[in-house]
Amino acid sequence: MGDLKSMLNKLKRAALGAHTPHDKATAASKPIPMPLPAQVRILMSQHIGAPAKALVKKGDEVFVGTKIGEAGGFVSANIHSSVSGTVAAVEAFRLSNGRMCDSVVIKTDGKQTVDPAVKAPEVTDKASFLAAVRECGLVGLGGAGFPTDVKLQPKQSVDTLLINASECEVWLTSDTQEMLECSDDIIRGIKAVLKYTGIPKCIIGIENNKPECIDLLCKKTKDDSAIEVKPLPSVYGTGAELILIEKCLGREVPHGGLPADAGAIVMNVTSVSTLGKYLATGMPVVQRTITVDGDACAKPQNVVVPVGTAYQDILDYVGVKGELGKVVAGGAMMGPAVENLSYPTTKTTSGLILLSKAAAQPAQVNPCIRCGRCVEYCPMGLEPVEVNQAYAARDVQELGKLHADYCFNCGSCSFVCPAKRPVTQMMSLAKAFYLGEIKKGGNK
Repeated sequence: MGDLKSMLNKLKRAALGAHTPHDKATAASKPIPMPLPAQVRILMSQHIGAPAKALVKKGDEVFVGTKIGEAGGFVSANIHSSVSGTVAAVEAFRLSNGRMCDSVVIKTDGKQTVDPAVKAPEVTDKASFLAAVRECGLVGLGGAGFPTDVKLQPKQSVDTLLINASECEVWLTSDTQEMLECSDDIIRGIKAVLKYTGIPKCIIGIENNKPECIDLLCKKTKDDSAIEVKPLPSVYGTGAELILIEKCLGREVPHGGLPADAGAIVMNVTSVSTLGKYLATGMPVVQRTITVDGDACAKPQNVVVPVGTAYQDILDYVGVKGELGKVVAGGAMMGPAVENLSYPTTKTTSGLILLSKAAAQPAQVNPCIRCGRCVEYCPMGLEPVEVNQAYAARDVQELGKLHADYCFNCGSCSFVCPAKRPVTQMMSLAKAFYLGEIKKGGNK
């Protein structure tokens, strides 16, 4: 029975998902470098794992590419200066999750002088390749921020590198522009990963609403049998690792497992492009292309900003139309609302969505009518109504049976709910409660 349910869920996830509006108005917007801000604030925690340890102090002179933060553990990442200038402060800063971390405030000198130490790394084998990836400070740029050098050292046997180029989030087009403008860097990064890790093949998964990207990468890889470009249905949720693996490889990641348990490593397309650039130039992760859009954005566009640029500086550049109601960092479906516009961009910032007061107005919440749409459209085959009941009863065993920990907070359930209930938030609370109880050794 378990195998049958697994098979049915796999078929369901392959066919369904929320059909969100694409709103890719900036898809043809080539990235434009934003004017240099007066200062940047570079966080020492921009990734999953231990924060980096600041290497500089007030008054130090830094350049573009200067290492200012040393990885604080195996699962951590180096941090580099995105500007040239003088360190104004090394101080604690409150992150969006409420925790405090060190930050380095740098007053820019306007010169953008590159650090003399920045040069292409010498890579000759797997060890030197992984060392270069770590030195680069590369993390998953699709949002998770997991250190890439750690990801590329799985204990399991892996036969496929999956490049996540789906970019299914509403409004975001920075990955699209990365494919159109930096295809050679993408291919260079892919070939390096295959060569030095021994992974035999690569699949680039792209949603079929990006035909120009598909055509370009097909042309770039037509003579390389190790790299396949795979068009995917334009359905929201495709970009989730577990869904991507099923759609590209027909494999299911075991419960509680990682992509490597299904024989795959998944990298975001901008991550692998950034790796390609680093191998050619030695320039670490110091800037991001960010999509700025939304009904309150005066000039929707893709902008290139130094890591550490305040959100307010970006808003001042693109302009605000009408009365601003909310700013969302990342995509509209999964991104958190911004409380503090002085918050700095990080390596993982992919977009800022500016919503008018009318668009940000909370909807009237009504009682659940048990229509089942949240179940129908969940890409993971979960049952939010049942999860809600189990969470209300604090039934850890039932939450486990319902696989509450499979939820990746995509927002599909809230999007399709006719009663406008905060289903995603409830699922998030249920997942956090369940994982917390399991960690404590509660009722399993």
